[in-house]
Amino acid sequence: MSGGASNVVGWLEATILGVVQGLTEFLPISSSAHLRILGPLLPSGADPGAAFTAITQLGTELAVLIYFRHDILRITLAWWASLTRRSGGAADPDARMGWLIIIGTLPIAVLGLLLKDFIEGSLRNLYITATMLIVFGVVLGVADHIGRKQRALSQLTWRDGLLFGFAQALALIPGVSRSGGTITAGLLLGYKREAAARYSFLLAIPAVMASGFYQLARSWGEPGPVAAGPTLLATVVAFAVGYGVILGFMRFISTQSFRPFVYYRLLLGVLVLVLLQTGYLSAV
Repeated sequence: MSGGASNVVGWLEATILGVVQGLTEFLPISSSAHLRILGPLLPSGADPGAAFTAITQLGTELAVLIYFRHDILRITLAWWASLTRRSGGAADPDARMGWLIIIGTLPIAVLGLLLKDFIEGSLRNLYITATMLIVFGVVLGVADHIGRKQRALSQLTWRDGLLFGFAQALALIPGVSRSGGTITAGLLLGYKREAAARYSFLLAIPAVMASGFYQLARSWGEPGPVAAGPTLLATVVAFAVGYGVILGFMRFISTQSFRPFVYYRLLLGVLVLVLLQTGYLSAV
């Protein structure tokens, strides 16, 4: 990203956006929605854009890599061994998990490329964002209420892995939430809260890393609403805050329901609609 004259988001605003990204990325409340809503409310009044969102997600995803480092290393080694036939192949639970993550990533990879212009344009309309916050908040609440919460991650099937993937792809629309979509799918499929969240985090790694580095390469040297320095700062801040959120979130869902997040989504969605109707926010 460039430091040209069109860059209007300063260091302080970038720090605030980084904190918000770190706080919201792993909670089922949509980090992209929060950045989209908050940007126009800051002094610069600028939407930080899809590229800034994707790049700062590299910071929060680094937190995932560190937190789940032992799982990731074990899964990666087992998956590689399955390719070279030095183990039990795809029958090995960790190797199987590696393949499930790859399969689950396909929907968001394909749809992300096909719908790129919509994702970066019309889908960022705040009326859509507010509606998705409300609708998928209700769906999350229903899933948390009716889900059996009995299945462990070791029981994940190929069909379920693909369904998780399509749920993750819905997060291409700001307001849905990557973790919210996949956790909701997991609950509806009967998985425990911790299992659904754990697979959600692991499944996000390839998609988020690919999207972040793609946007980084694509926007390098190009003018945008956020310059390179503030973007880097926001990414570092997002990493630090995000790591702390993972620690707290995994402990929270082991004993608590998702009801607080449902209420929060509903309130935020209604608030955004009110701000849009009263002219405090512009839809585009």
